[in-house]
This record gives sequence, C-alpha cells and structure tokens, in this order.
Amino acid sequence: MTSTKNTLPALLLGTGMLLGLAILGWFATEAVERFKGYERTVTVKGLAEREVPADIVIWPIQFTAASNDLQELYRQVATSSERIEGFLGEQGIPTEEITVSLPAVTDRLAQQYGGGARPEFRYSALQTVTVYSQQVDRVRSVMDDLAQLGREGIAFSQNNYQGQIEYIFTGLNDLKPQMIEQATKEARQVAQKFAEDSDSVLGKIKRASQGQFSISDRDKNNPHIKKVRVVSTVEYYLSD
Repeated sequence: MTSTKNTLPALLLGTGMLLGLAILGWFATEAVERFKGYERTVTVKGLAEREVPADIVIWPIQFTAASNDLQELYRQVATSSERIEGFLGEQGIPTEEITVSLPAVTDRLAQQYGGGARPEFRYSALQTVTVYSQQVDRVRSVMDDLAQLGREGIAFSQNNYQGQIEYIFTGLNDLKPQMIEQATKEARQVAQKFAEDSDSVLGKIKRASQGQFSISDRDKNNPHIKKVRVVSTVEYYLSD
C-alpha cells in the first residue's frame, strides 16, 4: 500500500514534466517556423539617372613661342598673352575669370646631347592662359572663334594633356534627395514584381544602402553634358 502511494506522485510528476516539455517544444518549433518565415527576404537594386549641363568650365589656352634671344622670347609671350586677354574681354569674358601663368621656358641647346643638328631656335616657351567661368555656353562659343588669333601669328598648342578643357557640375547636393527617392521607388517596384511572381507579400525594408553618386560625361563628344547616377540596394521582408 505504501509503495503504491509513493509511486503515484512520481508518476504524476513525470507525466507533468513530459507534458511540459512537449508544450515547450511545440512553442519553440512554432517560434522557429515563424522566425524563418519572417526572415524570408529579397534584395533588389534601384537606379536613378539624370542628365544635367555643366555649370563650370575650365579652359586652358596654350600657345608656344620660340627665339634665339631670351628677352625677345619673353616679349613675344607677353604680347601674345595680352592679345588673348583682350580677345576674351571683347567676347564678354571678364578679367577676373582669366588667369595667366608663368611661361615654361626650355633651353634646347642645353638639352642637346651628342652630335645632333643644332635647333633653329635655342629657346622655346609654353604659355597658358586659363579661363575659369560659370558662363559655360558663352565660353564654348568663344572657343569656336579663337582660330582668328592663330591667323594673327599666335601658335596654339592642342596636344598637351594639361591643355584639355574640363567641365564640372557642382549642383549634386540639390539633386541627391530626389534621386535617392527615385532609386528607392524603383527598387520597391522591382521587389513588388518579384513578390507577385513568387506568390508572396512584400513587407517592410530590412536594410538599405545607398551607393556612391557618380558624375561622368554623357559621351565623348559632349563633355559639357553630365550624367549623374546612383544605385540604391534595398532588402525587403517577404511573407506568404
């Protein structure tokens, strides 16, 4: 009789523990399944592009001069520089947008090695007159007319890398909010299409990252027109 009384509480305790473990296991399984379902995600990219005109132009005007007399060489350089400045002023480009650098002078005789032929002119100079302006369209029109100074005897240099024209767009901060919004909307449209095709429901954003903005020439023939581009990467939750 005593044995039966001792066994009953132990049996009830064991049954309760088993039942508790079973219930706990069910809740754990349900929680994991819900967690896994909630963790279904899709990662998409959204692109935003704009074409904008450059708002600054940097135009290095380079010319060369040569002479056997160093003082005469400097006189030639000064005369040509003044003529170019005057021409630019006549075309509506103000003085404060024009910078004249020091000429780069080369002594060809000092650089001559071996028994090569003596150069016709001992000294040569490369001079740069730079236009830095926000009047992009006006400066571009002046470029087409610069050839008339060549007919006056100024020898322009066209092949120097440092003489390449540069166009800059500085209004990126004004475009950023609109372009980020556009890229995010496009990413959501892509995610929504994926959700529909997979019989899922598109949820909230899990994480998002904004790519770097890039500014490039629209094409090699129109460097004054810029293409602004940004790609946003967004990860969304999916549910059944």
